[in-house]
Amino acid sequence: MNGQRKSDRSVVPAEGTKPSNNARARARAKEMVEGRDLAVGNTNQQNAPRTQRRISAPSALERVREAARKDSSTKFTALLHHVTMDALRDAFGKLNKKASAGIDGVTWQQYEADLENNLRALHGQLHRGTYRAKPSRRLHIPKADGRLRPLGIASLEDKLVQRAVVEVLNAVYEVDFLGFSYGFRPQRSQHDALDALATGIERKKVNWVLDADIRGFFDAIDHVWLRKFVEHRIADKRVLRLIQKWLSAGVIEEGRWTESSEGTPQGATVSPLLANVYLHYVLDLWIHEWRKTRTRGDVVVVRYADDFIVGFQYQSDAEQFLGELRERLRNFSLELHPDKTRLIEFGRYAAERRRAREAGKPETFNFLGFTHICAKTKKGGFQLARHTIAARLRTKLSEVKTELSARRHEPVPKQGRYLNAVVAGFFRYHAVPTNMHALRTFRTEVEKLWRNTLRRRSQKDGTRWASMKARFQRFIPKACIQHPWPTERFDVTTDCKSRVR
Repeated sequence: MNGQRKSDRSVVPAEGTKPSNNARARARAKEMVEGRDLAVGNTNQQNAPRTQRRISAPSALERVREAARKDSSTKFTALLHHVTMDALRDAFGKLNKKASAGIDGVTWQQYEADLENNLRALHGQLHRGTYRAKPSRRLHIPKADGRLRPLGIASLEDKLVQRAVVEVLNAVYEVDFLGFSYGFRPQRSQHDALDALATGIERKKVNWVLDADIRGFFDAIDHVWLRKFVEHRIADKRVLRLIQKWLSAGVIEEGRWTESSEGTPQGATVSPLLANVYLHYVLDLWIHEWRKTRTRGDVVVVRYADDFIVGFQYQSDAEQFLGELRERLRNFSLELHPDKTRLIEFGRYAAERRRAREAGKPETFNFLGFTHICAKTKKGGFQLARHTIAARLRTKLSEVKTELSARRHEPVPKQGRYLNAVVAGFFRYHAVPTNMHALRTFRTEVEKLWRNTLRRRSQKDGTRWASMKARFQRFIPKACIQHPWPTERFDVTTDCKSRVR
């Protein structure tokens, strides 16, 4: 689904904001969504409006982008000077004010109390080479499948420096990254990846789907290989030393320090960029070349971080790719998750062919929170249906039940405002076409949980359906589709210049 992206930004809007139409028109990217051409654009966003030398920072980094775009072999020997006081100040403003503190215990509010002096001292340490990275504080959070995900919470100054440095490195790497890579990139969202995948399945000859997941990816990244990959483009020794400091800072868990000989801490600001750099060289470039030289039919690729979907026209191509992919990843200390990686028959003719073999309905696969299903339109044609993953819906409802229990004796309007935010947030992500049943189910179950919570406030049940119905109407948003059809939005964001026809 190669296409030119329309949504690149031109000057200094903060990440996630929408610029004016004129700005977008001036800065329209020419980037192929499936990555048959190298990605360009997408790095126009910049934190600092001016450097200390009164030179426009966007203009300075634009020169870096142009140099990277003109010559893919260019190595950048001087980048740290782009990390200015203004860049650090702007990076601080983008940090989460409510985020947990690192091992130093410094919060956003405490740092802000003497911000200018703190930033001046940090800026001096960076450019004198005396900055020292602190270990991350290890924290475990539950995953949708019940397991725990380890997170590394960096100190505030480490977050600050990492964010500023990532802004500079994006000027180089956003030019290099391929179009089918969507995870943790500027102006690219999960729904962009979902749109690209849906468009590829519906418009390309996809009969087989490889649902792939790299096992423990963030913990398995090889530091030696990562340094080699970074050095393909970055030759500024000060930046390389910073990256090495973050990689080797280690983690502290239950008061014990553990050395980090491999992997990058999940939760660190720099980790997503380093992960994309690693997979760019290990996976993306290899897939890009493989499908040009080894395949007989269509191949569709969408990657979001370490989760990626590959669609094939022919089963033989899919099986050959899977075998060679395992060997490719093994060479770089990675492996596919045996339980989460599957090759399934899927696509426009899957139901018909499986019915002829009496093999049952086509299998489904999960990607970015949705179960993808071979369905039919009202007229009997093929349609890709996307439903919220059932386990995630149950997990979210369990979280709401626990939170309502803790809020049981709060005023009803306060409870209602909490539920309004929860349901509206769920709808903002999951309200895609073909998913109305999940939206209605979620809303109905939230209403039941709220009524049960209010009934337990007293031994006498004072709730009445009439009063509850009024509260539901006042506080709980109605279920409605909020996203357009994926092919329609894909055509808009790619300016109708995609190679998918």
